[in-house]
Amino acid sequence: MRRLFLVLTLTGCAAVQPLVNPVDAVVAEAVTVARAPAPEQAAALARAQQAGVTAPIDRLRLATLLATLPAPLRDDARAAELLEPIADVSAPGIGRFAALLSSQIMERQRVARELERLSCEAANAARERDRSDKARELLDKERDKREEALKQQLEALRAIERGILEREEKLRRRQK
Repeated sequence: MRRLFLVLTLTGCAAVQPLVNPVDAVVAEAVTVARAPAPEQAAALARAQQAGVTAPIDRLRLATLLATLPAPLRDDARAAELLEPIADVSAPGIGRFAALLSSQIMERQRVARELERLSCEAANAARERDRSDKARELLDKERDKREEALKQQLEALRAIERGILEREEKLRRRQK
């Protein structure tokens, strides 16, 4: 009898599945989907969207996919919107992970804004540099024109001087 009870107990333990942490399942799915080809990624995202967002775990699942998939499927704004009601640092599991993911999304958005600002500043600096280069070119052309005019005037003065010297020489020869 004891053996039968022991066998039944062990059989029952083998049949019971261990409880899976829902956050762990969401993370595992996100990792698997992120490594999958693009069509499978799109299909997984579609399935998550069809599942709806009524339950916190469904919100977390969809938000995690939206935050971790590559660019054409990524939607940080929607992910942040989905995480907002469930993000709570003091709540274990879903709440804490949602808060972490939300902070990562906000940081990525901040970095993207900073990159955009720096890109605009770089573009403005490049335009300003182009303008100053063009202005410098114009000034160089004007300087070159002035130099050329001065050279011509100097040459004209030299020609006049030569003419005067030649006349003086002719006058001296005549006076001799």
